[in-house]
Amino acid sequence: MGKDKDRKKPWGGRFTGSLSNIAEKLSASISYDSRLWRQDIRGSQAHAKMLNRIGILSDGELADILKGLDRIGKEIEAGAFAFKESLEDIHMNIETVLTERIGDAGRKLHTARSRNDQVSLDMRLYIRDEAAEIRALLTGLVNLLVGTAEKNIDVIMPGYTHLQVAQPVRFSQHLLAYAWGFLRDAERLDAAVRASSKLPLGSGALAGVNYPVDREFVRNELGFDEIVPNTMDAVSDRDFIFDFCYFAAVCAVRLSRFCEELVLWSTSEFGFIRLGDGVTTGSSIMPQKRNPDIAELIRGKSGRSIGNLVSLLTLLKGLPMTYNRDLQEDKERLFDSMDTIRLALAGMVEMISTMTVKDGRMRQAVYSNFSTATDLADYLVRKGVPFRRAHEIVGTIVRTCEEQGTDFFAMGAADFRKFAPEFGDDIADIVNPETSVERKVSAGSTAKKEVLAQIESIRKKI
Repeated sequence: MGKDKDRKKPWGGRFTGSLSNIAEKLSASISYDSRLWRQDIRGSQAHAKMLNRIGILSDGELADILKGLDRIGKEIEAGAFAFKESLEDIHMNIETVLTERIGDAGRKLHTARSRNDQVSLDMRLYIRDEAAEIRALLTGLVNLLVGTAEKNIDVIMPGYTHLQVAQPVRFSQHLLAYAWGFLRDAERLDAAVRASSKLPLGSGALAGVNYPVDREFVRNELGFDEIVPNTMDAVSDRDFIFDFCYFAAVCAVRLSRFCEELVLWSTSEFGFIRLGDGVTTGSSIMPQKRNPDIAELIRGKSGRSIGNLVSLLTLLKGLPMTYNRDLQEDKERLFDSMDTIRLALAGMVEMISTMTVKDGRMRQAVYSNFSTATDLADYLVRKGVPFRRAHEIVGTIVRTCEEQGTDFFAMGAADFRKFAPEFGDDIADIVNPETSVERKVSAGSTAKKEVLAQIESIRKKI
């Protein structure tokens, strides 16, 4: 029985012995590559049409193949198709059943192709197909951030460096900083899609095929941008998977950084936001707890996306040309990165859409750690004091306030003049965090005019 089983394999004619059970388990990929069924069927149908054009398939055989593949597709979608581990992968599961049903026409389908160029085709089609939903999630998140920024355009909060209060900024600008980053992620995703839109089919195992295949016809049929020009490169290249997993890793890191801020902002110590009940959980022992678990889980999942990219790079680093069976390991890494980033983006959208902004607490927080100290130094510079001297004067004011247990928000003009005669009666306005943001006149700054300009610019890009 084992020998009969091996004769049904696409390579069985060469062997007389039976494949061992452990080799069967190592070889099988159907448990995860079955998700490529749509792409495999679509690629096989395009290939069959091309074989008909060059005279290898008759019109009747082509009709039987197309009809048979459509039927298999409907059965898989309905959950009525039995995948067999002994048939190793999605390609042989579909081809074997097709051949059992339509006979020799099914046996002709694999003419002028190899599983080497077939799997590369399926993976490229899969990235193109799935990227559309991920792109929509990214666009939705950017739109949500822009809308939330516009709604809270006048909310002032502390800006941080080294997680220390640095200068007053608009909460809206903080959100837009992430929006710009996610737009760059969208560009990386688009680049991965472009890299995937190169047709490998027609390359055969590595050297090309002994038939006058019409690769341009297949390219047009499947909507690819161009043909991979080197057949050896076509079956060994996985750069397009690298590109997608790089996008996923970078985007996941950005989501993780954002989640870290949501975690901090939702603590009682910060109290800047309140996350919705639907994205927070409680404690099994502490009744008062309100935990930002979804943010923490997304933050944690970034490690998976980074790991998948590193795993792929490590997988390829020692492989010679061209196809090696190690490449079977690329699929789970890609699929996991795709599933993870899709879920993380959806979770972030849910958190932001249910988030309550506590603007009063944010405004209160800017009156800490001398947040307008830089404004004081710049004020002295405009009065003719060299910046380094101005910096020293303001540093002395801060140190004195700390020693006296006060802050300079309560100081009057006469108090400031004790440190430098250049301070005038207008210093109260200068030290005020509420007016500080409007003095930022450089492009892209936190001034209202500049934030509104960024909102308009992002909307045009979307």
